Amino acid sequence: MLYIDSIAKGIVIDHISPGHGFRIFQYLKLEKSDYTVALIINAPSKKKGRKDVIKIEKHTDLDLRIIGIIDPNVTINIIRNEKIVEKIQLSPPEKVEGVIQCKNPRCVTSSEKNAIQTFSLLDKEELSYKCDYCDTIYNWEA
Repeated sequence: MLYIDSIAKGIVIDHISPGHGFRIFQYLKLEKSDYTVALIINAPSKKKGRKDVIKIEKHTDLDLRIIGIIDPNVTINIIRNEKIVEKIQLSPPEKVEGVIQCKNPRCVTSSEKNAIQTFSLLDKEELSYKCDYCDTIYNWEA
């Protein structure tokens, strides 16, 4: 069995659906980090059978709320002195700004440099969002 050591201080992103761990890793740009990060894929899980886990050995100012777009079932554990001091249950955010890019080439956000890409949640189950400017539907899975 593979053993990944505990961390003294940092963040553990747990209960990630299998296959979504790498997407979250990329979104958070953890490959560019200058601190220890562990991406565990297909770890055994009592609840789900399999899960992905990300351990970040440093408390950073990452915007973790947006992970709810990729996988709303994720649990964020804040670690201090090798103990969980806070658990955060995520859900898909109602509004998303500056994260998703509209795919419609005629959308004002595609031509205006300073336009902030803003999307509103349409369906929690399908994780679909609608561009607030042109109504183009965006699904994270797509």
